[in-house]
Amino acid sequence: MIYPAAAAQIANTPTDHSLRRRGRWWVAALLFSAMVFNYFDRQMLAVLKPSLSAELHWGEMDYANMVFWFQAAYATSYLMFGAIVDRVGGRIGLAVAFLIWSVAQMAHGVARTAGEFMMARALLGLGEGGGYPSGLATVTEWFDRQERAFAIGLFNAGVNVGAIITPLIVPIIVEAYGWRGAFITTGMASMVWLAVWLIFYRRPKTLAASAAQVADDDEEPAVAVAWGKILRTREAWAFAVGKLMIDPVFWMFLFWLPDFLHKRHGLELKTFGIPLAIIYIMSDAGSILGGYASSVQIKRGKSVNFARKRTMLVCALLALPIIFAVNVSNLWLAVAIIGLAGAAHQGFSVNLFTLPSDLFPKRAMGRVIGMGGAMGAIGGMAMSQFAGAMLEGVGSYTPIFAVAGCTYLIALSIIHLLTPRLTPVEDALLAD
Repeated sequence: MIYPAAAAQIANTPTDHSLRRRGRWWVAALLFSAMVFNYFDRQMLAVLKPSLSAELHWGEMDYANMVFWFQAAYATSYLMFGAIVDRVGGRIGLAVAFLIWSVAQMAHGVARTAGEFMMARALLGLGEGGGYPSGLATVTEWFDRQERAFAIGLFNAGVNVGAIITPLIVPIIVEAYGWRGAFITTGMASMVWLAVWLIFYRRPKTLAASAAQVADDDEEPAVAVAWGKILRTREAWAFAVGKLMIDPVFWMFLFWLPDFLHKRHGLELKTFGIPLAIIYIMSDAGSILGGYASSVQIKRGKSVNFARKRTMLVCALLALPIIFAVNVSNLWLAVAIIGLAGAAHQGFSVNLFTLPSDLFPKRAMGRVIGMGGAMGAIGGMAMSQFAGAMLEGVGSYTPIFAVAGCTYLIALSIIHLLTPRLTPVEDALLAD
């Protein structure tokens, strides 16, 4: 295995510039794989929903409430881990998060009632909410501002890979071990990644050792910024409101797309795989291309403000056609439209996720990211109740997809109003 040797050398020889440059991409690969596990565990219940609903007699609101409690815990976790990561760093933060969500994944395997599934989902949300604050803090430690959006795009691509492989692998595991054994087996597999992370990952000792590291961040004070000061900045609210508006759309994709394909196109557990894989492969491409597009523009001399917002505007426009996906009778055309919206979401999201590192000093980032993630989860909670009510009352995905198509343009408009130039927050304004 190459990474452990590289990691050890990185920790012990901080002046080896070439080794550090190689090492940061191994870090990105580890974070990518973490998000694969994160979203595999998260989406597994959605893939099993049609069969479990029939076996365990769930109504639409039973499932909506499982999603709701996952997101309520996720919102709490984002705030909690934002503060934790500011104090202990990404290594310990991600390890704690991974442990909690692996145990929660296994707990699904012993759940019997809808209430017990809600508790398991809440514990899963509590763990998974630590993934992004920890991962983004780690990216900030290893990558400079020019490379961060691309690095976050790679890290974020793990989301879609997890979503791609879930419908392909879950039927095989379920057939071999049953659905209970599938939850327990996948939870145990996550523990293997946790062991690798704890044994081999070390944070860089001197970030100023090469041009690829963040020299200006290395000298920032370690004292975390108080919540009150963060809440008074428009820049923090720009990020948080953006998350509030766009995160519910991807939550809807993750938790309701298998159900949509089942009801609208007659797909089942063994036939979800290819359509969902195509949707998330397209989303994966959007994650990488969205980060790459703004990074390239910055390297060519465009301002951060221009590059980030121009890329987000293109993504917002590409999301609009999903409004019509419900009315498309051809499965593969519907898959293409939803996949395009997924790619647009991820491209938009990558650039939105980069804003905290663009606008805030490192010591404030964990809390800013935590605030945004919590707002995104609150939006997801509202979406879960809205989706459940629409499906139980109206029986149609039309209003759900209409909201999904319009939200990105509205989100970008609010972000622009709150921070028209994306000017970094002065550290003096955050000082105690």
